[in-house]
Amino acid sequence: MSRPFDHLVLATNDLDAAGVFYEHLGFKVGTRNRHPWGTENRIVQFPGSFLELITVGEGADIPPHGEGVFSFGAFVRDYLDTFEGLAMLVLESKDAQADNADFKKSGIGGFDPFFFERKGVRPDGTPVEVSFSLAFAKNALSPCAGFFVCQQHRPENFWNIAAQQHPNGATGISEVMMIAENPADHAEFLSHFTGQRDMQSTSAGLLVDTGRGIISVMSEASAVFRLGEALESNPARFVGFTVSVPDIKILEARLVDQKITFLRRNESIVIPSDTAFGVSIAFEQA
Repeated sequence: MSRPFDHLVLATNDLDAAGVFYEHLGFKVGTRNRHPWGTENRIVQFPGSFLELITVGEGADIPPHGEGVFSFGAFVRDYLDTFEGLAMLVLESKDAQADNADFKKSGIGGFDPFFFERKGVRPDGTPVEVSFSLAFAKNALSPCAGFFVCQQHRPENFWNIAAQQHPNGATGISEVMMIAENPADHAEFLSHFTGQRDMQSTSAGLLVDTGRGIISVMSEASAVFRLGEALESNPARFVGFTVSVPDIKILEARLVDQKITFLRRNESIVIPSDTAFGVSIAFEQA
C-alpha cells in the first residue's frame, strides 16, 4: 500500500510574517506551537493533510544528528542556513515502527524511530496534547530534501473541521514539486519511500501518485514551463506545491485585492518563490 501525503514542512526565518502572508492568501492559520527542542510552528490544516510553517525559536536546544539518529530540528536549522521554503515531505504512517523497518531493509533508512508530544490549541482556544512517531528516510541524491513518515497517536486532538474551513475555499494539497537534473534517477528512492511501485515517466519528468497527492520531479526546463521562474536543479530539492480550490477566479480576485504578485500558468495561478517565502505555490481548480 502506498503512503499518502501527511504534511509539508515549510521552513521560514520569520514565522509571524509567513503566517500573515498565508492568511492574506486566504488560509486559516493556527496559533504558534513549540516543539520540546525549540522549533516553533503554525499549522494550515486540510482534511487528512496540512502545511507546517516552521522556524527555529529563541533559546532552541536542538540535538545534533548522530549515528542512527536523524535530528528533525537540526535539519530545519541547517536548511535555513541556505534556503527558505519547502524543506521536507511527510507521508502518513499507520505504523511508524513497521515503516522504519521497511526503510532500513530497502536501504533508505537505518535511523531510530522518534516519538514526541507537544501541547496544542484548538480553534476555540481549548488546550490539547498531541503526540507523534516519526520514521526518517534519506535520499542520497537530494541531501537538501527531507523525508519522513508520521504516525499520529491522538488524531482526535489534532484534526479539527473548524480549522479546515479556509476563506479561499482550499480543500487540500494535490501536488508536491521537486526539481532535479535527472528526475528518473529518483524513481527507486521514491518507490521505497512512498510504497508505490507504479509511477509515470514523461518528457516533463517523473510522477508518483501517493493516493493523496502527487509527487512531481521536474527538470529545470519543466519547472520554468510549470512555475514561470528559473530554478537551479543542483542540488535536487523541493521547490513548490499545489493547492486545490473550488473557484480559481475567486482566488485570483483575492490575490489582486491583497496586492499579492502571481503568474497565470496554463490553468494554474502561481505565487512565485520570491514572494512566498522561498516556495512556489500553485493553485488549481478542483
